[in-house]
Amino acid sequence: MARPPPTSRPLYRRPRAEWQARLAPAFDSSSSAAMTDSFTLDPRLAADGPALGDLPLCHLRLVEDARFPWVVMIPRRAARVEIIDLAPQDRATLMEEIATVSSALKSVSGAQKLNVAALGNMVPQLHVHIVGRTAGDAAWPGPVFGAGTRMPYGEDARSAFVSRLKASLRLP
Repeated sequence: MARPPPTSRPLYRRPRAEWQARLAPAFDSSSSAAMTDSFTLDPRLAADGPALGDLPLCHLRLVEDARFPWVVMIPRRAARVEIIDLAPQDRATLMEEIATVSSALKSVSGAQKLNVAALGNMVPQLHVHIVGRTAGDAAWPGPVFGAGTRMPYGEDARSAFVSRLKASLRLP
């Protein structure tokens, strides 16, 4: 049987620009961007710790638990629960921001391992946890969620950690 002509290749085998152009009409990312204005941070996420700043897509917060270097990234898009609820360009941006924040967190904290999770079981607003882990930490090797009691940072320790992380991310 002869090989089908290039135009009939499956979408995933086509050049990236071609499949992005073909998917674009199905997803109107402008409506996603417009929803930024109506974005509201869930108060439970705000209560987790101080704001660190904003990346192009995500609002970044420190989780106030000195046992683990831990941040939460919240895409500034209203009514999003799952990663799949984001427009394709926002999903790509989210993945790049996760990689950037993960690299900075690992570098600044000296973590041996990173846990990255978008659970949403307690707070349905789309958010991504990035937690630096070290063998022997307070929850090792289990998950950090629900492990023991949070230990707040001391003011000097929080300030030093936040300054290093923000500098690594080039946040003001």
